[in-house]
Amino acid sequence: MALLALLHRWIGGLAGALLALLGLSGAVLVWRDALTLVPHARDALRDDPGAAARVVERLATTGPPIDRITFASEDLGVHQLGYADGGGAYVSQAGEIVARWDGLWQRPELWLFDLHHRLLLGDAGETVNGIAGLIGLFFVVSGVILWWRTRARFRPRLWPAKMTSGAIVHHHRDLGVLTAPLLTLSLLTGVMMVLPAVGQWVLSPLGAAPAAKVPAASDAGPGARPRYARLFAAAQTQFPGAALRRLQWPREAGKPLVLRLRQRFEWTPNGRTFLYVDPATNAVLGILDPASAGRHEYVREKLYPLHAAKVGGLAWKLAITASGLALAMLGSLAVFGFWQTRANIGRANRRKRTRAAAASARVT
Repeated sequence: MALLALLHRWIGGLAGALLALLGLSGAVLVWRDALTLVPHARDALRDDPGAAARVVERLATTGPPIDRITFASEDLGVHQLGYADGGGAYVSQAGEIVARWDGLWQRPELWLFDLHHRLLLGDAGETVNGIAGLIGLFFVVSGVILWWRTRARFRPRLWPAKMTSGAIVHHHRDLGVLTAPLLTLSLLTGVMMVLPAVGQWVLSPLGAAPAAKVPAASDAGPGARPRYARLFAAAQTQFPGAALRRLQWPREAGKPLVLRLRQRFEWTPNGRTFLYVDPATNAVLGILDPASAGRHEYVREKLYPLHAAKVGGLAWKLAITASGLALAMLGSLAVFGFWQTRANIGRANRRKRTRAAAASARVT
């Protein structure tokens, strides 16, 4: 138990700041759509594939090359463009560009998401975040074990009674055990998303993950252009009632155009239903339907909605916000309390040495 307490203190003192950053940024991102302040962001969603096709046609033929477009939803009433050069724009459902940016730093909701997801470090940041999530899970388990010895002194508080190392430790343990279920869910879902090997291991009792097969497409050539209205109509026929969520243009020759849809039973905001389309012939090359993907995919599809509070309404948004704020408080106070304790020990040792030197001087 002493070794567990030592590991908990030292790792918390070193990694707590990163966990605090992830918790705080995650709590803010729960409200990302509401905090996206651009004209027409609060417009009601118009369920009109024909109008969406006309907007896509105009944007694809008159502006810079587009990498993807995420269509407006009930939560955010504008389309979001991602350009091939890394920039982007928000576009009203009528096709008007209402905001434009050349990099993440020009849109706070975009860089905040990248900070939370990748620490602004690309793929390496995802790996670091995954490791931080595993450390956070260790803290939850070890913290509950360490709390059990002092359970009789359980006093739930939003803030330590005093900013002393002892009061911070007691508050840390009590708040940690109180929020342990939410913290476990937030950390575990995050780790399973950014570290696929962990996700596959956790979900392995549900069967193997479906193999990802992206069909090859013909070389579209410079004059080829998809017929978006026909594509969207075919998607609606294939999946009646499904919402158009994202259109991804090929990033290299021989790759298909990818249309992403959300069926009614899916929790993921952008859905996990895919149509792979040849951009030269408009032929549907393949379909990925989560309704027939098995239990593994059924559960995996729920990870992001649970993690980001995209289901459950206001109550779950508040719960995940509380989880993020609790992680921020636990991480930051762990760092503060740890280094305050180290400083107190250092001062006490110096006082002991001073008294010992003074006593020795008197004897001599």
